[in-house]
This record gives sequence, C-alpha cells and structure tokens, in this order.
Amino acid sequence: MISSRKPLVRAWTLALALLPLSGIAMADDDHDSPEVFGWVEKATLAPWDVEVKAKLDSGALTSSLDARDIERFDKNGEPWVRFSLELTDEATGEDFRKELERPLYRDMSVRGAGGRDERLVVLLKVCLGDTIHEEQFGLRNREDMIYPLLLGRRTIGELGLLDVNETFMTEPNCTEDSPVIEHESEGEYGTNRADDENDDDSGSDSDS
Repeated sequence: MISSRKPLVRAWTLALALLPLSGIAMADDDHDSPEVFGWVEKATLAPWDVEVKAKLDSGALTSSLDARDIERFDKNGEPWVRFSLELTDEATGEDFRKELERPLYRDMSVRGAGGRDERLVVLLKVCLGDTIHEEQFGLRNREDMIYPLLLGRRTIGELGLLDVNETFMTEPNCTEDSPVIEHESEGEYGTNRADDENDDDSGSDSDS
C-alpha cells in the first residue's frame, strides 16, 4: 500500500461543459491533468469490493453512507459505533450484509430543510478509479435514496475534476497494490467532536 498526503491543490470542482472543446482536448493530451469524474460514478467499498452507485454532490460537505441499526457504545473507554451495511452489489446483483464496529471519529450536527439531524461519523475506505480513499462518512439510513453512497466536497476535492453533465466516466479498479490516500485530520475535528454543518442531502437525490 502507498500512502500520500491529500492533494488539496487539486480540490477543483468544474463543469466541463463550460470549457471549449479544444480546451478539453488539450487536457486529454496532458498526462499530468487530473482525472475527470461524473456526478454519478461506480465505487467499491474496501476491503469487501462491494460495488455501489455513488452520487458526487458538491452541495454536501461530508460524505454519507447508507447504514442501519446505528448504535453508539464504549469500547475500552473510547466511543465506538456499531452499524450494519445492507447493500446490493451492482456488479453481481447479490445482497451484501455486514455488521461493523468502528471508532467514532466525531459527532456531526447537520442543518437542512428538514431541520437538525445528528449523525455519527466514522472513517471508511472507498475505491474510485484506481485509488483508495480513506474518508469521513456520516452514517444515516438512505433506504429511501437512490444512491446508497454520497460523496461530499471533502472527498471530491481529492479526486480531480467533476463534470456535472456526465455519469459513469470511470470504473473502480483497485487492487492490493493500489495507492491509498489516507485521511488526515484537518485540525478542527477529532473523536467525539460535534460540528455544525450545512450539508444535509435529504431529498437531494430522491428524484434523480
């Protein structure tokens, strides 16, 4: 595994349709140009290699994952979270069920049209393209949402460019030798720290 610092200098969100076609062609010829992702992409959850559809939502700050039976508990004097994943593997059509326990990274208070929502945040790994990203994920029941995985600006900022007019521009293709971008604390966060965020995605993908 290869670890690297978050490439914050590549934290760009861009509607490529606004660029001239010649500009896009030039970017294609530049081997150093960032990878381009659509507003919906396939992703796999590591280490289980379960493929899900992910919505890349620049209107959300923190990523969100569909989780059930969310329970906070103490383990060795530290706050942990127990939750269940109930997903459908898009690659095989098979149901995936897994109960997980993870250290609580922080509490998150979200304000949106539906009011205030308290969420527990854990660190998990997701593969997009050929890179594995360790990211913060707010746990919530997304059963009524089309996309079980929502990637917010914290994650999008690591990827490269976002084309809001395209979908499925990449395929998850991670192996045990794939590079891993490990999560690094941004300073204001920490275990059991509550933060007030305006990144509620309720209803934002219910009709799209």
